[in-house]
Amino acid sequence: MDGGRHGEEHTPHRTPLVAVLAANSISTAGTSLTLIGVPWFVLETTGSAGKAGVVAFCATLPIVVAALVGGPVIDRLGRRRVAVASDAVCAAAVAAVPLLHHAGALHFWMLCALMAVNGLAHTPGNTARYVLVPDLAEHAGTTLARAASLFDAVSRGARMVGAALAGVLIAVVGAETVLLLDAATFALSALLVAGGVRGIRAAEPRKAAAPVSLRTYRAELREGYAYLLGNRLLLAVVVMVMFMNGTDQGWNAVLLPVHAEGELGGATDLGLLTALFGAGGLTGALLYGAVGHRFSRRTVFAVCVVLCGAPRFAVAALTGTTPPLAVTMALGGVAGGMLNPILTTVTYERVPEELRSRVSGALTAGCELAMPVGGLAAGLLVEGMGATGALLAMGGVYFLATLSPLVFPAWRGMGSPEPSVSSSEPCRPGPAPAARTPRSPVS
Repeated sequence: MDGGRHGEEHTPHRTPLVAVLAANSISTAGTSLTLIGVPWFVLETTGSAGKAGVVAFCATLPIVVAALVGGPVIDRLGRRRVAVASDAVCAAAVAAVPLLHHAGALHFWMLCALMAVNGLAHTPGNTARYVLVPDLAEHAGTTLARAASLFDAVSRGARMVGAALAGVLIAVVGAETVLLLDAATFALSALLVAGGVRGIRAAEPRKAAAPVSLRTYRAELREGYAYLLGNRLLLAVVVMVMFMNGTDQGWNAVLLPVHAEGELGGATDLGLLTALFGAGGLTGALLYGAVGHRFSRRTVFAVCVVLCGAPRFAVAALTGTTPPLAVTMALGGVAGGMLNPILTTVTYERVPEELRSRVSGALTAGCELAMPVGGLAAGLLVEGMGATGALLAMGGVYFLATLSPLVFPAWRGMGSPEPSVSSSEPCRPGPAPAARTPRSPVS
């Protein structure tokens, strides 16, 4: 690891880790508000599932673009600065939506543009916080596995709280107020990172980097992608999660809001269902952190990935009431909650520190590549074949994708941990997780 931190190893200091965990949880809770508030705002103001899909496309395409090219930028500017700037831009973009609407000046193209700005800025901030965790865990004197599980657990808990608040607040005060609250959460997250993450060498700009030029930038970017492409397990993870994230985006941005509006109890049920999925995810993350090390990583992952997603599509399509879908989403959340700690621990063990930002950016780009298409496709499918047909079609894609760990030999490499790679050693390819979406590699 970094050579200038030997004194820190003898004096554990938890404030930076706590600050990042708190900032990430607050930002994630706010993202849950947007996840529910924006689709509901579009459905309320336009009445069109197709337009909801277009907004989802505009919001997620820049996420992929930012992930494709952002890794070296994070290292150059510094992870702390990027996290703060990212949250500040997101706060301004999200706040502009209700303010312009209140003034009667919000056109549909403006909504699409503001959501695109939000998506473009959000990914670098998420990546910057994510790649800091190993260094902050060392700084705090705690284990990497514990810090990774805690990072995922608090994120899922925040997602649960944010979703529940969104459903209630939309019903009580409207989607516009929910978006203003989301903007406030981004601002608070920026303040926490700005004030709490100081004196951490890994959070600052890379002082030893070569002079800035297009050539060195391309070389650094290529290094991250070469690392990703050099391992079959890593590629298998990226391809599978790409399909999962694409269909999840269709579910979150279009299918579940349309189903809640047409068949269930509206925004309140939408918030309840999303919160139950988050509660299940929190439970699963904590459960894996407590006893997961006793079982084979590959076995746990293969079982949980099949259970976490496809069943909710089928239950929503075949039932028109809230209780069966609520039970399915809670149980699916438990299964999904066990996935990210496995993937996160594997990547932290095997990706060298000096490549972490670039590899995480490449992973994010690959895993989120289908998200813009997922939201747009869901909107078009609903308008073309109805909500039930769209749910069954996208659920089928999800199910086929999650069979991958049971079918392809590349996944055998997940079965046991490997020695971590020291930053002083040559970079060797190794498996790493899908970088966190607005949410996560796995919702």
